[in-house]
This record gives sequence, structure tokens and C-alpha cells, in this order.
Amino acid sequence: MSQTPAPTSVGTVYIVGSGPGDLDLLTLRAARLIGQADAIVYDHLIADGVLDLARADAEKIYVGKKSSNHSVPQEQLNRLLVKLARAGKTVVRLKGGDPFIFGRGGEEIETLVESAIPFEVVPGVTAAAGCAAYAGIPLTHREHAQAVAFATGHLKDGTINLDWPALARPRLTVVFYMGVGGLAEICRQMIAHGLPEDHPAAVVQHGTTRRQRVLAADLATLPGKVAAAGITSPALIIVGTVVRLHKKLAWFQSPGVDTPR
Repeated sequence: MSQTPAPTSVGTVYIVGSGPGDLDLLTLRAARLIGQADAIVYDHLIADGVLDLARADAEKIYVGKKSSNHSVPQEQLNRLLVKLARAGKTVVRLKGGDPFIFGRGGEEIETLVESAIPFEVVPGVTAAAGCAAYAGIPLTHREHAQAVAFATGHLKDGTINLDWPALARPRLTVVFYMGVGGLAEICRQMIAHGLPEDHPAAVVQHGTTRRQRVLAADLATLPGKVAAAGITSPALIIVGTVVRLHKKLAWFQSPGVDTPR
């Protein structure tokens, strides 16, 4: 009489941040887990070369998200992680930047919890910290900003309906993720809610990589200059007087655009 095979043990899902783009900014733990994984479910904005760290036999599944173009809907992606873990696989869910800063890591973990799937979170260098550092723009500075805020420039419903009075404040650095498509509206709202037109602002495209481009200007002129330079996503917007330090503190050499103020 044949025996019923023993059920496969449930695997663990590791929610891993790959950092802002430079492979050298990947954490040691992230690199180790990528090399051990049976399956890697990865996004569009992961560090260049990171998949080369994976085993040759590892299953690699692309679920990348670009603006208004999701190759795999979020709900389907959540179910995929559960399915792979229930098959007994060690799964790395690989994201750009940090999983808990506009990375939807919390949404995916909610599904794992509801499905009783073991998981761990491996933080990554978030894009704001990495891109600002490589652009020579300190997010805080005693003479310029005593606080920093991270905001999304693209809400779930496609709007940019943010708490503008809270963001348009002096001595505050604001970093907008996913906001280049709405740059003109962001700058308009920041001016409308109290910041002067000549308040410094910058866009950093492909930050921390050899393709990095930095364009520093002000709220009134930045949208036009970004359009003229052909800068598109992935890029971050940094608003604050700390942008004035860019020329003095820039250290990373890349062939990108750098428009002086």
C-alpha cells in the first residue's frame, strides 16, 4: 500500500532591500540571503548586478513596477509569495531601496501574516539617503534643516493630494519619491503654501549609479529645466535650502547633467 508523502515544510520569505542602485551599498545580510535563495521575486528598481549573486539554479521571477505599468498586480504578487513559501522554498522578495519606505513591504507582510508564512525583513539604504549623499546634499544641517520628511509624489489613486501646509515649511528638507511626473504640481503647491519661488530644489536621477544626473535649481524654474534636460523617473525631488550645498559638497563623479544655480 502506498504511503501519503509527508507535507513539505513551509519556507521563509525574506523581504530584502537592495539599496538605491550602487551594488556596493547592498548589506552583507542581503547578499548572503540572495545567494541562498531558492526563488527571488524582484522589482524593476534593484541594484545593477545584484541577481549575479544568486545561485545558478535559483528561480528568478520579475514582478517589476513602473509608473502606471505593473507587470504583476500587487494582490497577485502577494499570493505568489505565499505559494512559493508553501512549496517549501526559501524566498527573497527583492526590492529597491528599503522595503518599508514606499516599498509596499508592509502590504506584502500583511498577507504573509494572514497566511501563517514565516518572514523576515532586511532593511536597505533608502533612495533618499543614498541619492542625497551621492549628490552632496545633506538631508539635515544645523544651518539649514533640523528635520526631514519623506513624501510620495504619486498616491494610490493617482493624485498628489498631500498635506502641503506641513511640507511647505522653512528649515525642513522634503524628499519626494515617485514625483517627477508631477513635478510642476509639486513645485506649484509648495509655492502656493508659503515657500518662496527661489526656494532651492533639485532632482537626482539614477542616484548612486554611473548614470546619476543632478539638476539643482529652485521651485519656480526646476520643472522647466528638468523637462529641457529630459530627466524622467527613476528620480527623487529634494526641496530645501540644503540643496545650496550641492556645488560645494558634491563628490561623486558621473557624466550626468549638473545645472548650476
